[in-house]
Amino acid sequence: MEYDIIGDIHGCFAELQSLLQRLGYNEDGLHPKGRQLAFVGDLTDRGPQSLQTISFVWELVIHKKRAHYAPGNHCNKLYRFFLGRKVQIAHGLETTVAEYEALPSAQQIIIRDKFIQLYEQSPLYHQLDTKRLIVSHAGIREDYIGRFDKRVETFVLYGDITGEKHPDGSPVRRDWAKYYQGKPYIVYGHTPVRTPRFCNNTVNIDTGCVFGGMLTALRYPEMEIVSVPSSMPLVEEKFRSFN
Repeated sequence: MEYDIIGDIHGCFAELQSLLQRLGYNEDGLHPKGRQLAFVGDLTDRGPQSLQTISFVWELVIHKKRAHYAPGNHCNKLYRFFLGRKVQIAHGLETTVAEYEALPSAQQIIIRDKFIQLYEQSPLYHQLDTKRLIVSHAGIREDYIGRFDKRVETFVLYGDITGEKHPDGSPVRRDWAKYYQGKPYIVYGHTPVRTPRFCNNTVNIDTGCVFGGMLTALRYPEMEIVSVPSSMPLVEEKFRSFN
């Protein structure tokens, strides 16, 4: 099977449609050569069309069963919000909540149920191509592959966090990819970078679309990068550089 793996969308639905067109998909997410889509999570928050992104991915993953989705940390927070749990409506969630609250109550129920179903029926990460390819939101350590416990959940949603905070309140994360020696190829996002970061047998394809960068896909097994520019204003300080 051949895959096109899409980086963090964050509600940038117009860019998603543009990227899919460049990749050769029709409006329904169908590829003439039978390729399948995979999403690394963080579908929502900060961008202008989070709910439309949810509906589109739900249609492909749940209804038509021809795409794969691994949840991100923003997905996890929205899931908890939809369950009625106490969450802080900040760090981008406020944009999704505003979209949601602007809907009539009947439509609110539909989008909430779709997202809960999408989240609950998707694994923490995907092992594809007979386990030679892993799609995980923030990556995964080699010794965690095959596990789905709470420690692994924290890693794949948030990365290799130390428990410390940067001055802006964001978590300090270790550079796990620098030390990865596993055979499965890991495609992930979570940390915005200006260009896809290839490191050992991993690639970070979150090129910060919602911060004015690009929306990026990795074509697998070709290992070809396809990107479209963002329509959002550039926020340079949101991008991370690696030594």
